[in-house]
Amino acid sequence: MHDVLVAVALLLVIEGMLPFLSPERFRRLLLLMAAENKRSLRLAGLASMVSGVVLLYLVN
Repeated sequence: MHDVLVAVALLLVIEGMLPFLSPERFRRLLLLMAAENKRSLRLAGLASMVSGVVLLYLVN
C-alpha cells in the first residue's frame, strides 16, 4: 500500500508541474484536448496506459 501511495504522490507532483510552471500553455493544451473527438482521446488514453504497463514491466 505504501508503494501505491508513493506512486500517486509522484503522479500528482508531475501532473502539477505544467500548470504551475506555465499556466497559459496548460490552458491552451486543455482547450486543444477539449476540441478533440472522443476517438482521439481514447487512443491517447490507451497509449498512455500501455506505456505505463510496459514501463512497470521493465522496471520490475
